[in-house]
Amino acid sequence: MSATAGPLHIIIVGASGDLAQRKILPALFSLFTQGLLAPETNIFGFARSPLTDAEFRQRTAEQLTCRYTPGQHDCAALTAQFLARCHYVTGEYHSGDAFLNLAQRIHAVTGRLDGHRLMYLAIPPTVFLDVAHALGNSGLVTCDARHGWTRVVIEKPFGRDRASSDVLVTELGKVFTNEQTYRIDHYLGKEVIQNLLVLRFANRIFEPIWHRDFVRDVRIIWKETADIGQRAGYFDNFGIVRDVMQNHLMQMLALTAMEEPDRLDATDVCNEKVQVLRAVRPLRIHDLVLGQYAGYRQNPGVPPNSQTPTYAAAVLAVNNSRWQGVPFIVECGKALDQHVAEICIRFRSAARNIFHKQLPVLPPNQLVIRVQPDEAIFLRVVNKVPGLHMKLEPTELNLRYRTAFTGVIPEAYESLLLDVIAGERGLFIRADELAASWDIFDAVLHATDTGKIQPEPYPIGTSGPAVVTQLLARHGVAE
Repeated sequence: MSATAGPLHIIIVGASGDLAQRKILPALFSLFTQGLLAPETNIFGFARSPLTDAEFRQRTAEQLTCRYTPGQHDCAALTAQFLARCHYVTGEYHSGDAFLNLAQRIHAVTGRLDGHRLMYLAIPPTVFLDVAHALGNSGLVTCDARHGWTRVVIEKPFGRDRASSDVLVTELGKVFTNEQTYRIDHYLGKEVIQNLLVLRFANRIFEPIWHRDFVRDVRIIWKETADIGQRAGYFDNFGIVRDVMQNHLMQMLALTAMEEPDRLDATDVCNEKVQVLRAVRPLRIHDLVLGQYAGYRQNPGVPPNSQTPTYAAAVLAVNNSRWQGVPFIVECGKALDQHVAEICIRFRSAARNIFHKQLPVLPPNQLVIRVQPDEAIFLRVVNKVPGLHMKLEPTELNLRYRTAFTGVIPEAYESLLLDVIAGERGLFIRADELAASWDIFDAVLHATDTGKIQPEPYPIGTSGPAVVTQLLARHGVAE
């Protein structure tokens, strides 16, 4: 069954770019192969690159895989059917005439402009407003439900700070209503992140100890071994705090630290996320370490004197009754020693150690929620090693998704796009949630931009700047 009835026009602005080609179009193809797109669905790519329909389809085909279809014949047939629904229009992002041409193309292909419209802005935030205004003037945006719904998906980062984010929200609001706007953070579409609320609130064993009386510290990390690659033009303008910490890691923190909502609906869940983000004390300069990997400035497109951080570690405080005094360590970086994203809740050690002869220091229990790679949830506990003598050692009780569950694990963009089509808003970011997240980082971002905080150099393939250990030690956190 499809997620919506009636004709659906999917417009991807920036369709020739990396995000559209590697993530959005393959996700739409996966939904198509499962019968989750309406029969009257057409996809219209729009970008500056001069491509014909055939060239666009060829480029798209190179990225498609049949994850849900076992037979090669079925895969080939479905691929051909999907590509036949893909069309392309070339134009400049600031050109109103180009988007009028897009509207004319939609009418020429489908014989109509009415129907449901999903617009995905897979473009740099610097051209969001130009594109939004051009779309608004094209006749493709309507609030008249008789002609189908209009929904726009906007990729992060949403601005560069609180002020620019507020401007973006206001200006986009002149074209799209709040109900039509879906601010996407693809981490919210990942299966393990979606499972956080289930883990906490459907299992009574965890909620009573999810508290400062039992939790020593919380670590949320996002690390990549890859450097910035071909993204210098984008990355050097934003840096790792804006690119990862202010959005991905704050979403992970909010879901980890929030209170239980009254109901499992978008409004109540978001209300609790906003409340806990507002309880986070604005980050202070001395609670932050920035780093830049050796050789970063030699990347094509990076200024020779760039101070853009490629690594950041911060200690945050959640000032409420549940978390008072518990340090939240958030860390992210590129060109590091491992590729991983996970949440680690470290509990306080046992009050007494009757096993001190066998193990002088009892290590703390840890609950690890691994987002990538190899999605997993595991609990580190102390166990007796089988044998005639009392010997203790830490071991893991683990649940690895790929061995525990037999079905295909959906990609994040599949879940998120399906929710947009269905009008489900629970995995998307509300304007006040966005503002609360920016407020945590505004002061240090301005200090970084004015050179008050200098990134520490670190060698490629290491864990980051060595001074991070000093930051953690000041907050009583052991490595």
